Amino acid sequence: MYKKIALAIAFSPRMEALVAETKRLALRFESELVLIHVGEKTDELTQKLEALVTRLDLDRAKTKILWKEKGKPVKKILEACEEEEVDLLVSGALKEEGLLMYYLGSVGRKIIRKANCSVLTLIDPKVATSDFGKVVINGTQLPITPLVIRRGLEFSKKVESAHISILNEIKMYGLMMGTAAEDSEEEASQTRRLLVQDEVKYVEDILKDLDHQGLRINIKVTGGRWAVELARYCEKIEADLLVVGDGRKLTFFDRIFPHDLEDILSTLPCNLLIVKN
Repeated sequence: MYKKIALAIAFSPRMEALVAETKRLALRFESELVLIHVGEKTDELTQKLEALVTRLDLDRAKTKILWKEKGKPVKKILEACEEEEVDLLVSGALKEEGLLMYYLGSVGRKIIRKANCSVLTLIDPKVATSDFGKVVINGTQLPITPLVIRRGLEFSKKVESAHISILNEIKMYGLMMGTAAEDSEEEASQTRRLLVQDEVKYVEDILKDLDHQGLRINIKVTGGRWAVELARYCEKIEADLLVVGDGRKLTFFDRIFPHDLEDILSTLPCNLLIVKN
């Protein structure tokens, strides 16, 4: 699934936890590991990183360290991912950003928006093993959704998730049009049931072609904007990971006039895996 996993590192208090988390993912997926740092390469920083590599017992034969000394961090990190043909980029993030930071954009958020590869954002990395026991996957009918569900299930198998929820959304305009002409509440209820059944069938048809043996999967259908409902559901069940897709690149105008993915990025409900096509 992921032949190369990269981590953008900074010499911060969370660096060891992020490297430890990424190492575990690389082991589970049998991937090569690429550590990318943008900044001046000094003897002091080199020694610190070497000490960390030794302490965490990284496989040196499958670990590559890239120093990008000049340039803007986001541009250099993404260039390195392109050069190394990275499949998954791991990044740390704050759970909530202030208004000023939201409009200016942090390195982490820019990476999420601009990366061509999939991105895993960890809001609370741990040196000890993180639990991805509860996974929520966006099942809303979008062109990228079949890939999102497939990647979400593959990831869940590798990290041994105990419970997976696939959340789908009734399109509100369809619900309103479908019930507007009904003469009774019973007829309207029947229409709503049929719409729910259609959304469940959409997910079930995708699952037919996928190997999900051994996974506990719960399909749920909600009303309202999918990003809002996903965030609410993740908080309600205390999910460990949310899996969504991104088939487009975000622009400055997306931050002024947010769409659904941007809503999720503004307040992360949990760790977030963004699948890119």
